[in-house]
Amino acid sequence: MTSVEQSRPDALLAGASRRWVRALPWAVAFVYFITLMPVTLGVLNADYGLNAGIAGALSVIQTVPLLLAVTRPLQAWCIVFAADVVGALALLTADTAGYAWPFPAMEIVGLVLLCLAIGLRESRRTLLLVWAAHIVAGIGLTFLAPDSTSNTSATVIVLTGVALVLGAALRERYDAQRRLAEQETISEAERGRRTLLEERARIARELHDVVAHHMSMITVQADTAAYRLHDLTPEVQGEFTSIASTARESLAEMRRLLGVLRNEDAGGELAPQPGLGDIAHLVEATVRAGVPVEVATGEAEVSDAIGLSAYRIVQEALANVVRHAPGAATQVTVSADDGQLLVVVANEPSPEPPESPLEEGDTGHGLVGMRERVRLVGGTLEAGALPDGGFRVRAELPLTAKELT
Repeated sequence: MTSVEQSRPDALLAGASRRWVRALPWAVAFVYFITLMPVTLGVLNADYGLNAGIAGALSVIQTVPLLLAVTRPLQAWCIVFAADVVGALALLTADTAGYAWPFPAMEIVGLVLLCLAIGLRESRRTLLLVWAAHIVAGIGLTFLAPDSTSNTSATVIVLTGVALVLGAALRERYDAQRRLAEQETISEAERGRRTLLEERARIARELHDVVAHHMSMITVQADTAAYRLHDLTPEVQGEFTSIASTARESLAEMRRLLGVLRNEDAGGELAPQPGLGDIAHLVEATVRAGVPVEVATGEAEVSDAIGLSAYRIVQEALANVVRHAPGAATQVTVSADDGQLLVVVANEPSPEPPESPLEEGDTGHGLVGMRERVRLVGGTLEAGALPDGGFRVRAELPLTAKELT
């Protein structure tokens, strides 16, 4: 992008989302131009009796800059305002008896339009300077006012002041709405990031409990090997002792690293983490909550981590059914096929209209938590609405922990 393009100002309302709103300033400026130019020429020449050449020049200078007001309203105002003052002085040589002076009606209309555009673009300091220029010019020209004229200086001061204030108010309202929308976008992104981090921390805590159980078993078996097994040589006993020591050190290090992931008011879970065998109890609890659920589970040998992930996916999917599709008939299927554990939770449309759509008004984990769990174990997840208005969650997980990524 060149420096010229970078310095080119945006048109008024260029940030509007609707095309007709973006085109509105151009349309207004063009209508004002084609309307005021012939009117200005006719009034100055026919009514005030000003020389045709001077009237034509003034009509051009006072109206053509209106087209510039869409992108450079302050520069357009400088040209028009100077032309209006010069025109007022030129009218002193004409017959102004009974007519408006120093600013005829068509000039007032142009100045008000420009002040409105300036209010939409410039700072408050600039607006005050523009209004001060109107006041100074109005008061100064008043001392030169011919007899029997209708002085319009006060009218110009009041109307341009109102236009400047109105434009500034509209601009500040738009800026406030834009900042609010930007803040909402940032907040939504932060909420999504926080939800993801919270879910990762939750998964890490649960996996810590699973791994800690196995590490503890290794330690106990290694420590008691000398008492359970007879005729162990000193070298073998030393090997078991080394294994137990290494397991204890690894367990302690893991607990130190993951200890910060636990809430200060929540200690480690003493009960074993749930797995595939607990899905039936989860379904029973959901049925008691008023959701008719059918479950079909097959026999599958999976690691504790995979079983925990499958349980949490079913748990969150059923929770979403309870929250967003109360009373909907639901089918839970868990089966093993071709080295994969298939978990499917599908519900029909709710017989009662849901109060809110999925993922609103809840804890914020929902599908985010499901996808994170599946991603961490190297599986896949599909979630979406069904043609009949229901919803389905389908996850494929590896059967063994060694396939984790």
